[in-house]
Amino acid sequence: MQQPIISTTINFVKQQLADAEGGHDWFHIERVWKNAQLIGSKEASADLLVVELGALLHDIADSKFHNGDETVGPRVASEFLTKQNVDAEVIDHVVKIIENISFKGGNQSQKFKSLELDIVQDADRLDALGAIGIARTFNYGGFKNRPLYDPAIKPDLHMDVATYKKSSAPTINHFYEKLLLLKDRMNTQTGKDLAQERHAFMEHFLDQFYQEWNGIV
Repeated sequence: MQQPIISTTINFVKQQLADAEGGHDWFHIERVWKNAQLIGSKEASADLLVVELGALLHDIADSKFHNGDETVGPRVASEFLTKQNVDAEVIDHVVKIIENISFKGGNQSQKFKSLELDIVQDADRLDALGAIGIARTFNYGGFKNRPLYDPAIKPDLHMDVATYKKSSAPTINHFYEKLLLLKDRMNTQTGKDLAQERHAFMEHFLDQFYQEWNGIV
């Protein structure tokens, strides 16, 4: 019963994100979906249908590309799943995952909690780490025409949601304002284990970046 809705959802997401920015396109969704399947397989009590649908639809209409409107994604996902005759409880759970998955500066409390959200959130955060995370970060920085680095502009670790959304800081600052914080904010043991190597890779990248920036190597 689950495979047809997963296949239909994949096709829907591919269509919706056909022209998406490279860090938030179908391939990002696919990586998060695969991460979620891996993590979910380690959590015996997880509802894997909710996990897979949450992963596939978590960025169906990212607020960053909809003038900051956080209602679009949940609404699009809910309307799509309703048309597919998905159980109302599953739809409600998936919508709550979409509404609560984002980092948003990391300084606000999460209003909803579930094992399935933990899994999808870890899967999404893994894709913000390591080599892929670095590539996505600079891709988005270029998309927004942000400078690579400015030593005079220091990272802001105390942004509220509104300030985080409006930030136009250099791309390197994003490592300190989000990416390097994720390792210690993973929810599941599998997520924590997978984050370690990716975190270390980013630290090595930053060391190399600063050496090259300062003409040391």
